Amino acid sequence: MLQRVVDHMAKLFSRPWFIGAISIVIAGWIGLNLISATLGRHTIDPPPFAWLGGAISLTSLYMVVLILASQKREDQLAHHREMLILELAILSEQKIAKVIQLLEESRRDNPILRNRLDPEAETMGRAANTQSVLNAITETPDFTPA
Repeated sequence: MLQRVVDHMAKLFSRPWFIGAISIVIAGWIGLNLISATLGRHTIDPPPFAWLGGAISLTSLYMVVLILASQKREDQLAHHREMLILELAILSEQKIAKVIQLLEESRRDNPILRNRLDPEAETMGRAANTQSVLNAITETPDFTPA
């Protein structure tokens, strides 16, 4: 739930109209305070607009935190996608190896076809060692489990 709110806020801040809205608010703030000072009335934030600077700094801080939180979630999702793609690739490779084994077995058992050795088909019929693939992935220095 909180992550959805963070993602929604990050998307909101990334829209072009948001920059325009902030610009209008800042210009309105400065204009209102300058007009109040010119008319001799009490200004909320006289020049050099310390309250406005503080508000902009605080807003910037929140935006940075939201963007970083959103980026972390995107990184986690990308890692999960990569692992899923790897699992699917390994599963596909195993299925293809099994199909090659069955085709070779069928070819050997078929009396119409001459029996011959096919080293390439024999090599392709062996499934990859999934444990060695997993070890190679986890031994990389930039691996961080989710």
